[in-house]
Amino acid sequence: MDFQAPIRVLLIEDNPGDRRLLQELLREVGSVQIELGYADSLSQGIQYLKQGTFDLVLLDLFLPDSQGLATFAQLQQQERSIPIVVTTGLNDETLPLKAVQAGAQDYLVKGQITGELLVRSIRYAIERKRTEQKIREQAALLDIATDAILVRDLQNHILFWNKGAERLYGWTQTEVLGQQAFELLYHNSTAQTEAAQQQLLLEGEWQGELNQVTKAGQNITVESRWTLVRDDEEQPQSILVVSTDITDKKQLEAQFFRAQRLESIGTLASGIAHDLNNILTPVLTTAQLLQMKADNLDDRSLHMLQVLETNARRGAEIIKQVLSFARGVEGNDTILQASHLIREIQQIIRETFPKSIELEVDIPKDLWTITGNPTQIHQVLMNLCVNARDAMPEGGTLTITAENLTLDETYIRTNLDARVGKYIAIAVTDSGCGIAPELIDRIFEPFFTSKEVGSGTGLGLSTALGIIKSHRGFMTVSSTLGQGTQFKLFLPAAIATKDSNLSDSETLAGNQELILVVDDEAPIREVTRASLEAYNYRVLTAADGVDAIALYTQHQNDIGLVIMDMMMPALDGVTTFRILQKLNPHVRGIVVSGLPYHNPTLSWMKSLEVQRFLPKPYTVEELIQVVHEALVAP
Repeated sequence: MDFQAPIRVLLIEDNPGDRRLLQELLREVGSVQIELGYADSLSQGIQYLKQGTFDLVLLDLFLPDSQGLATFAQLQQQERSIPIVVTTGLNDETLPLKAVQAGAQDYLVKGQITGELLVRSIRYAIERKRTEQKIREQAALLDIATDAILVRDLQNHILFWNKGAERLYGWTQTEVLGQQAFELLYHNSTAQTEAAQQQLLLEGEWQGELNQVTKAGQNITVESRWTLVRDDEEQPQSILVVSTDITDKKQLEAQFFRAQRLESIGTLASGIAHDLNNILTPVLTTAQLLQMKADNLDDRSLHMLQVLETNARRGAEIIKQVLSFARGVEGNDTILQASHLIREIQQIIRETFPKSIELEVDIPKDLWTITGNPTQIHQVLMNLCVNARDAMPEGGTLTITAENLTLDETYIRTNLDARVGKYIAIAVTDSGCGIAPELIDRIFEPFFTSKEVGSGTGLGLSTALGIIKSHRGFMTVSSTLGQGTQFKLFLPAAIATKDSNLSDSETLAGNQELILVVDDEAPIREVTRASLEAYNYRVLTAADGVDAIALYTQHQNDIGLVIMDMMMPALDGVTTFRILQKLNPHVRGIVVSGLPYHNPTLSWMKSLEVQRFLPKPYTVEELIQVVHEALVAP
């Protein structure tokens, strides 16, 4: 505003003495021209405002025809565009403060007013009102946008609230005007908001992410931009805030980072598992071979060999669990009625869980079928139920529910693993201790456990996740400390077909067939040779691909089968076997690896025309079974 032109002020004051005092105070300040108009009642003041043009109103809150805050309310209702500064002679400043909260630009206490203070208040009120008006006009153009736009004064009272803010937070403009923004939008004033406020005042702007709360009590995350609005004299005037809802984006980011972290751990686990399988293979097979030749062993020695075998098997099972987490699992899939599995779990729980745990099961009769491995799905459900039991040491309620769901595009936007289609959802819910928020993102990591030492390996949930992913499904978890936890499994629905019945082939001894064993690990070569010879096979061994090619060239007409390790230095198993296939297109082979067959590292191996795949570590029985199948395969 050009303050060289006269400022027209309407003074609504019924006390002649106060009127003359204000007039004299304004005369003391000669740098500003102010033209005063007078009214001695509220009704007269409203009439004058309708007849003339004024830049500001000085309003006494106690007039002959109106008293207190109602005086301001009536005037504001008539003239919302003109800035109002209220005056009061009371020592208690509560009333004028309420007027400011309701929309007055400023207030003055009689007896404490100077000429400079009066002029400053007038100028401040006019600049502030016009700034607000300008912001209102600009923000009105953005009401159709999804961004929430609001204006706060320097004391953080809300002066403006657009339609985007109404949509995001749930409060209407009428509900929030004059309210304290921090008290409204945050559970508590945080160090983050205080630091943001300080940076805003120092630098004039701030941008960052904030955790806020809506009218419905929902926690949301916003990307917020704060700008300090200044008056013509570069004095801080108000704060313009533009906020964008990024709650869904943050949820997807969290899922992506969790998946990325688990993928990295899975890659590491695969490498470690490969080396451990190479170590365990000779341990397991040697323990079995020695027991087969145990005629001269005493009972104690035989028992120690059995302990060795048992623990080697346990180690192999743990490695399988790690690989199940790392790359998913494969098995014999069939059409399943999940309701049957849940009924089996229900029976186990009723027979084995403490009586202090109440079980509730709700399964619809028309629950869709799924395609999967019944043993693996049973393992997942049992693991979740056992975890729920452990979370309720003093008793509680365990609930298992199932439902048919059709996931659409809207749902999959909030979950990276979800796909559009029909699913069954199985929820396992407990009323136990809950999971701390800082641990919720780690519970699926292998070997991570919140239980006491010795109470578990920490592989249960990681294995469960691998199983569910291998079934093209996904899992969600929600938990509140002290209230309980819910795990929810989503498995794709399937059309039922007849089950296929597969019978295991009978393990048979050999008939002096010559077998070439190729492995860079000397202990594995030795125990594999010993195992095969114990079952009436002849054996040649090679330490690498070059030796294997040389031996095969010499004994090609006699070698009936090649057992080839895939992971060897220099010349790997894939390259070696392809060279053997060029020498003899009909060569029979078994490929061996410490990694699972479906591991991406072995993707080239799947193109080889081999008879069987044998994962490490393997038992003597598994080795002989696979060798027999490979020799008799068409």
